[in-house]
Amino acid sequence: MNQSACPFVCHVFVCTNDRKGERKSCADGQAKALKELLKDAVAKRGWKTRVRVSQSGCLGLCQQGPNVVIYPQGLWFSGVTHDDHPSILFALEKILAGS
Repeated sequence: MNQSACPFVCHVFVCTNDRKGERKSCADGQAKALKELLKDAVAKRGWKTRVRVSQSGCLGLCQQGPNVVIYPQGLWFSGVTHDDHPSILFALEKILAGS
C-alpha cells in the first residue's frame, strides 16, 4: 500500500443514489446531470487539478436530497437543483482562494 497526501484541495461528492421509486432518493432530483454540470464548470474554470467532482452512493439524507458535500471542508448542500450550482461554485472559489 502506498499512502500519500490528497492531490486535491477539495473533493465534491454528489449523491446519485437511486432507490428506483421505492422511497425518495437523490437520483429523483437529476443528481447525475447535476454532477456533470459541476464537473464541466470546474473544468471550465481550470480547477481540475485542484477540485475533484465525483458521484457517491447514499450519504444518508436522501429525504433532503439531492445532496452535495465538499470534503475535507465538510460543507453540505441539501435539496440541490441545477439552479443552485453557482452557490456551490462560489463556495469552491472561496476554498481555493484560501488554499
